[in-house]
Amino acid sequence: MKLRVVWRKLSDYVRYDLKEIAFPSSLPDPPHIKKRRKLTWKERYYVLKEASRLYAASWVRDIGPDLRPNDYKKDEESADKPDEANSTINRKEPSTLEDLAVAARGGMETLRPALQRVYMTRASAYRDALKSFIQGYQEGIQQVMAGKEDPKSQKKDDIPSKSI
Repeated sequence: MKLRVVWRKLSDYVRYDLKEIAFPSSLPDPPHIKKRRKLTWKERYYVLKEASRLYAASWVRDIGPDLRPNDYKKDEESADKPDEANSTINRKEPSTLEDLAVAARGGMETLRPALQRVYMTRASAYRDALKSFIQGYQEGIQQVMAGKEDPKSQKKDDIPSKSI
C-alpha cells in the first residue's frame, strides 16, 4: 500500500511539478490586453530581413541616415550656413567616450591618465555644483532673515521709547 502511494506522489511530481520547474509557465495576460495575431511566413521573412539589415548596418562605423536620421538633419542644416560656421564644427574636440576608446586601445599606460582626467572633470563639476548650491542656499537664508528682521525693526520704531 505504501509503495502505491509513493509511486503516485513520484509520478505526480514528475508529471506536474518537475515540468513547471523545467519549463515555467508565464502569468496569464491581464484582461484588457488584446492578443496579437500570429505573423504569416511572409511577414516573418520581412521582419527577419529588416532586422538583419539593421543589425548589419550597425556594425559599420558611419551607420548612415537610415538608423540616425536626426544626426544627418543637423549636418544638412549646418551645410546651409556660411563656411565660418562649418569650420568651427569640423574643429570640435573628441568626446570623452572617443577619448577613452582611443586610450583603451593604447593599453593601461594611456588609459590611466584618461580615466584620471574623467574623474577630475567629474569631481570639479560636482564641486562647482555644490559651491553654487551652497551660495544660493546662503543667499536664500539671508533673504529670509532680512525679511524677518525688517518687520521687527519697524515695530521697534513704532513704539515710543521712554526717556529717563
